[in-house]
Amino acid sequence: MDRVDQGGMPANRAAAAGEPPVSAVSAATGVVGLAGLMIALAVIAYLRLPLAAAALISLTATFLPMVLWSVIVEKVWKNPSTGLDFSKPRSHEETMETTKVKLIGLFVTWVIICFLYFVLANYTIKKFGFYYLILYHCALPATAFALIYVYYVDMHMRDPKDALWHFGAWICGRRDETDREKLLDHMRAWAVKGFFLAFMVPIVPENMSAFAHFNWNAITASPVAWFLAIIGLLYSIDVVFGTIGYLATFRLLDSHIRRANPYAEAWLFALICYPPFAAGIIGGALNYRIGGGDWHFWLADYPVAIVVWGILLVALTALYASATIIFGIRFSNLTDRGIITNGPYRYFKHPAYVSKNLSWWLMYLPFLSKIDAASGFRACVLLAAVNCIYYLRARSEEKQLMADPDYRAYSEWIAEHGLLERAWRWTKGKFAKPVPAMQAAE
Repeated sequence: MDRVDQGGMPANRAAAAGEPPVSAVSAATGVVGLAGLMIALAVIAYLRLPLAAAALISLTATFLPMVLWSVIVEKVWKNPSTGLDFSKPRSHEETMETTKVKLIGLFVTWVIICFLYFVLANYTIKKFGFYYLILYHCALPATAFALIYVYYVDMHMRDPKDALWHFGAWICGRRDETDREKLLDHMRAWAVKGFFLAFMVPIVPENMSAFAHFNWNAITASPVAWFLAIIGLLYSIDVVFGTIGYLATFRLLDSHIRRANPYAEAWLFALICYPPFAAGIIGGALNYRIGGGDWHFWLADYPVAIVVWGILLVALTALYASATIIFGIRFSNLTDRGIITNGPYRYFKHPAYVSKNLSWWLMYLPFLSKIDAASGFRACVLLAAVNCIYYLRARSEEKQLMADPDYRAYSEWIAEHGLLERAWRWTKGKFAKPVPAMQAAE
């Protein structure tokens, strides 16, 4: 991910001053998006809107404030990492030479993705109806927008022969002009968008059900209901921001995909955490919830413990959601879209993974079983195996990012200042055996 030093301070100087390298996205971007979303959720709850309308309104109310802030206040289109130079636009004739190739590549990409949705059995179920409805109604406007957007951006690109151009050239039979790595990068980037958009978009209206059918009496019925409602709200916020991240890959907003992860192990460890692959792995062979119960089942007779446990779960879920919010419009898996060093990333290298995996232990208490002690032990082993998958997922992501000098600077900084790293050094120092003093030779 390319970091834009918006403060004008080199990464090493920022780190030397005790501050992390400057983040590619300001915290304000996520804050204005969150404000827009909260207003939208209040309107949805008050008007009890249909789920489809609620989903579209929540996405729009979150996306537009972040775009306006990024363009008007932060002027991200001027960032060097966009690869754009507005002082030297190319001529119409020169621009059209590359734009035609890019548009061919873009439209062929869309056709291939839609064809795969049509052919693959997993994408034919009713769950994807809302997503396909959006694709159907947006097809013509998206095509018109692409014609204008691709031409305008192409006119101002310093290097117009990007990954999209190389794919278009390959489709046009100009194989001797194509760069294999850029060709593969285009395919990987759109595989990420195609897979995760189909996963994320249908979840948005599902999550809106809690707001469109808001029931205050049900929420206030017990402390557990309060905590579950807050956790549900935080997960809904995460889904909205995540969906926008996969949609908003625009060079003009400096949110384009610089590079998709090229390593097979990264794709393996990421995809097995999501449907349909998760059903056979985390939801199948590694299902740690068989014979167990949720936290409020086990703690039902301990009201103080219920409150403490609920607060801890809300705190962990808030950390998880904030790790998505801080990306603004740039969140996505398996891609490189700018190094984030503020928000929770100032304290943890992988805040989402840390909070999510800890919350599972607190939420499901796998060491307790309705069956027997052996089942509880088995559940602990399986959840530990799931934790290992996320650890390997994090390491495989770092393998790609460590090629970026900005991420290396951040990695060095967090190794010195991160909360977990500091705790580990303190623990080692606390329990380390004292080294005997050296005696001078006589």
